[in-house]
Amino acid sequence: MKSQYFTRLLLFGMIMMTTSSQAQIIPSYLNTDLSIDERVNDLISRMTLEEKVSQMTHTSKGIKRLGIPDYNWWNECLHGVARSTEKVTVFPQPIGLAASFNPEELFKSAEMISDEGRAIYNISVKKGNTLKRYTGLTFWTPNVNIFRDPRWGRGHETYGEDPYLTSEMGISMVKGLQGNDPNYLKVSACAKHFAVHSGPEPLRHKFEATASDHDLRDTYLPAFYRLIKEANVSGVMCAYNSFNGQPCCGSNLLLRKILLHDWKFEGYITSDCWAITDFLYGHKTHKDSISASSDAVLHGTDLECGDTYRSLPAAVNAGLITEEQIDISLRNLLKIRFRLGMFDPPSKVPYSNISYDVLESHSHQEQALKMARQSMVLLKNDKKTLPLSSKTKKIALIGPNANNQITQLGNYNGIPSKNVTLLDALRAEKGIEIVYDSISDFIKLNEGIDLERFADKYKDVDLIIYAGGISPMLEGEEGDAGGLEGFVGGDRTTINLPSIQTEVMKKLNLLSKPMIFICMSGGAMAFNWEAENLPVIIQAWYGGQATGTALADILFGRYNPSGKLPVTFYHSDTDIPSIEDYSMANRTYRYFDKDVLYPFGYGLSYTSFKYNKLLCPVEAQIGDTLSVKVEVSNTGRCAGEEVIQLYLSHKAIAQEAPLCQLVRFKKVNLNPGEHKIVEFKLSTRDLSYVDETGGVGTVPGMINIYAGNVCPSAPQRFTSKVLSKTIELKGTPKYFLY
Repeated sequence: MKSQYFTRLLLFGMIMMTTSSQAQIIPSYLNTDLSIDERVNDLISRMTLEEKVSQMTHTSKGIKRLGIPDYNWWNECLHGVARSTEKVTVFPQPIGLAASFNPEELFKSAEMISDEGRAIYNISVKKGNTLKRYTGLTFWTPNVNIFRDPRWGRGHETYGEDPYLTSEMGISMVKGLQGNDPNYLKVSACAKHFAVHSGPEPLRHKFEATASDHDLRDTYLPAFYRLIKEANVSGVMCAYNSFNGQPCCGSNLLLRKILLHDWKFEGYITSDCWAITDFLYGHKTHKDSISASSDAVLHGTDLECGDTYRSLPAAVNAGLITEEQIDISLRNLLKIRFRLGMFDPPSKVPYSNISYDVLESHSHQEQALKMARQSMVLLKNDKKTLPLSSKTKKIALIGPNANNQITQLGNYNGIPSKNVTLLDALRAEKGIEIVYDSISDFIKLNEGIDLERFADKYKDVDLIIYAGGISPMLEGEEGDAGGLEGFVGGDRTTINLPSIQTEVMKKLNLLSKPMIFICMSGGAMAFNWEAENLPVIIQAWYGGQATGTALADILFGRYNPSGKLPVTFYHSDTDIPSIEDYSMANRTYRYFDKDVLYPFGYGLSYTSFKYNKLLCPVEAQIGDTLSVKVEVSNTGRCAGEEVIQLYLSHKAIAQEAPLCQLVRFKKVNLNPGEHKIVEFKLSTRDLSYVDETGGVGTVPGMINIYAGNVCPSAPQRFTSKVLSKTIELKGTPKYFLY
């Protein structure tokens, strides 16, 4: 065991024990009575240039003479503490969390994740291994990029295609992670990847994203802005790609103007890993590491995940940057570490006593199950096939994800002690016989399978469940996923369900048995035959450690599904533009006006809901708060949760505006026969839109407001329950910085 921990305790003890005369010789940066700014400035004044630079890469080796501990900034917790050597609780992948439409429960989940993160760090401090990756408190979470294209491999790390939903879920995640202490962060959250970043993965190190001023501020920036202004997120990660001719980590527009000047962001900015190296070899905008490193720092990138910043002393000597300019970035980094309590006695840091026993605690496991249940989206349930009848005694369970522990854990995941697959859960059901066979992997039949004959052994079953889809081993980050037909560099080349899976289901369907298709994927897939021919479809995402239990609870009616789609499910690859095209035209429910397989906000229940009234004034004054009330009743025979969704449309005012846009939602629980009136209050800012120049304003004119169970831009067959009203906005236009 290293002496680092005990050295710190000794230093802190000296502070506590010294007399007032002796206290004068204690370094100011160790004096907890001083402000963080005073302490940080004092510490910086004692450091050499080389020491300063050593603290500006993700691997920040300690400086013994100053008592600066070893630290590794590189940590992840998208849906649980990732890649730790400790066993941890694994929640559903973020896209599944988004499908819950429940920021309140996400907040609780984030609190638990940060407790586990703190516990792991506290253990690491005692072991003296804080230089090791995935032991720290700076978590590069959440990913609030917009999932604009279902082929993007990292889309399942996000909260979907809508800026408002993404913002609400991201805010809850950040607040839950960072805690509410006025002086200390429980952990540090980081909004990524700033900005205009969502594929293609294979080209990310050299790709130039282009977007109009309208799309930039209407789609790509809102979530980042709200996480900074409403959640006080302490970190931002700049993206690999370039924008407007500059790498995002060296962007005048994105970093210096928008993030630092306009938004006045006061946290730290980190590069994505080895993104500064891309200045040289990917984007080829800089000739050497000296110019690349200095330019990144001058534009606001405080920390490098990588090692190019080792050239900064040479950059100072060459006159490309001053030591004082380096101090600005170092100050931002040290403030985070001070706010995390790394220089203070453990007795002063409220989170230093979070112990090992919070890892995988009972309440955490129960919350993972709750979120897994709420993440599942019931897309089809013909003839009320679900919940399963008590007459169901023998089930054929088939497919590559029926017993796949890797798939359901997602990516950037931790490892739990207990990871329940659907096969595990069904085998635990009393009085049910399970006949299991994977039959195939994701794209080809298992060796020895005769597709013409294999269905014969399932003739006597009562029900067939096919658990298919894809895997985070196929879609994900460049370098971590892909390699099979239909996938490249982490991205998908098609949105279609792999054809072999449909072939298998077609053969099984000839048995004339009820069949359930469970799709596990990180985003929208096109399964047109299944939607047309099978009675039940469940979109299960990557549901985390409790995936199997959650699915079994839904199948047998112990839980009434309540998930809603956070993305649009298209019919075909031809419905969407090239993944390299960042224009929002014909993308997402906000701008896509053709038929869809399943729309944004859609999801069925075992009960039925009726939207009875939409109450709002026929006119409203700009500057006043607009009250909108929606009455919803449960007209079915069982209790259920409904997500009430409120949308606006400015199409009558501006053609460049979205078809509609989500502005509020609320998840409510209703017993049979019960009704509730839910009130939404909209500010003048909520009633604004982004014009074609990127300006944000609320102007006089007619707007449409919609309340219902799905986006109103969906095809008519989905929108029968959606209510609408027209409101006239009157008064003086009001414009916003953002």
